[in-house]
Amino acid sequence: MARTICTACQKPVSFDETRLPLHPVTFPCPSCKAPITVDRRALNPTEVVKMPRVSPVPPAPAAIEPPPSPSDEGADLLGPKALIVGADNPALHQAARDIGLLPVYAPTAEAGRDFFLEKQPPVVFLHPAQLTRPPLAEIQPLTGLAAADRRRGFFILVSDSLKTLDGTVAFLYDVNLVVATKDLPGFRRIYREAEEEHQKFYGAFRVAESALHEGD
Repeated sequence: MARTICTACQKPVSFDETRLPLHPVTFPCPSCKAPITVDRRALNPTEVVKMPRVSPVPPAPAAIEPPPSPSDEGADLLGPKALIVGADNPALHQAARDIGLLPVYAPTAEAGRDFFLEKQPPVVFLHPAQLTRPPLAEIQPLTGLAAADRRRGFFILVSDSLKTLDGTVAFLYDVNLVVATKDLPGFRRIYREAEEEHQKFYGAFRVAESALHEGD
């Protein structure tokens, strides 16, 4: 849930931001009926109201499929995508194809955020031009998304200065997986290992969450 303030009566108004389209919308204030306009793309993550519920479970990576051959790439245009954000690198495009996804490049995090919210690609590669101390402002538009949106994707931080599968760094930068650029040729194996670890540590939580929802 997100919250805004009515400029007419100054009362707080709560709404479900995940149901909003990617353009400004106007609705009446429940208290005074004055028009309120909000834009989902401009919502500040700090405006999101934390609701009591079971702890969120990190998303499962997309299932690994055999890499498409060059002759199959045209047909794969309608298949699942992998979003690449930041500094472009041909090795990232190949890594996406190695797990059966079609690479789509966004030069900025803002453009990547809009594409992610609209198309919901299962995998997002974050490749900042310069890696600084966390939190990394260059990728904040994506890592700062509401939890309900974040759970729809698997976020991977790629950099020359990182150590592959470093869980501490992944936690600090708020991503699901960390990969060193030099290790991208073996990304299919790395991704499989990450998926196995994910299932090992979070499978029980996912079962518990499903059981809770069955009673709703």
